[in-house]
This record gives sequence, C-alpha cells and structure tokens, in this order.
Amino acid sequence: MTDQHNADRPEPSPAPHVPTPRTKRGRTLLFATLVVAAGLTGAAVTKAVSNPFGMGWHGGGMRGHWGGPLDPAQIEDRADRMVRHLAVELDANNEQQEKLRGIMRGMLKDVIPARDKAQAARRQARELLTQTTIDRGAMEKLRAEQIALADSVSKRIVQALGDAADILSPEQRRKLNDRFPPFGAGGPGWRHG
Repeated sequence: MTDQHNADRPEPSPAPHVPTPRTKRGRTLLFATLVVAAGLTGAAVTKAVSNPFGMGWHGGGMRGHWGGPLDPAQIEDRADRMVRHLAVELDANNEQQEKLRGIMRGMLKDVIPARDKAQAARRQARELLTQTTIDRGAMEKLRAEQIALADSVSKRIVQALGDAADILSPEQRRKLNDRFPPFGAGGPGWRHG
C-alpha cells in the first residue's frame, strides 16, 4: 500500500536556478569601465574633432585660427592637452600618460579622415535636396554610406577606449567615474570640487 501511495504523489521538482546577483564591487567596476569609455569618447571626439554638422558649444563650435575649422595638427594638440589634463586629474604616472597619448594619436589618425567624409556627405545631401527631381535612391545610398562611416568610427573609438581603460587602474577608473554626473542628471561633463 505504501508503494501505491508514493506512486500517486508527483516527484518533487528541482529548485529553480536562481542566478547569483553580481556583487556591488563587480557592478561598480563594470560601471566605471563604461564611464571611462563614455568619458574618453566624449572628450576625444567632441573636444578634439570639430563638429562637421553644425555649431558646437554655445553656437561657436570648435574653431582654429581666424575661426576656421581645426586642422589635424591642431586637433592632435588639443587631444594631447586633454590627455595631459586627464592624467593630472587621475594621478596617472608618466608611463600611463605616454600610453594614453599614443592611443589617442592612433585613434585620431584613424578618425579624423571621417570628418572630411562627413562634411563632403553634408554637401552632397544639400545638392541632392536642391535638385529639381529628388533622387531617393541616391539619398538612401548616401544614408547607408554615412551609417557605415559612423559604425567604423564608433568601432575604432571603442577599441581605443578599451585600450585606455586597460592602462588605468581600478582606482583611476573610479576617480574618472566620480568626475561625471550621474546618468540622466544633465549638466556639464566634468564636476569640479
């Protein structure tokens, strides 16, 4: 009778697998790495490469001598100064600073030509939109080319950010994280104080 009683009872199901939550330290390290990536991307691209699609900060944009666009040497100089400033803020040693400068130079060498391509695409878009007959095929082709260009630039920047994050210590990445406002808070990119 005992065997029949046990046969009617369903077998207990195994306990559901509950994933172990990430530790606070692990989340903080991941967040700090993402902030390093975002910070260096924003600083490198926004400050070093002038905006080809219109006005920059406060309507003035990034301009070189006599209000013209920055040339590659000026961009490299600004990026170099930015890296030195960042190195001071993060207490980076000379070896780290030189590696960061090399990463920045390499990234700029690959990214700066995209600025000229984007400016040429802007001119081409204006020409397409002012024609008597709108060529939607040409517009789509231009759009696809610009998406591919943006994707290649984005990949190169992420590569440089990963390289830069590898050079910084966890403590330096935390310092960088502390220099930025919380996501969604708005305001300037760097907090001083």
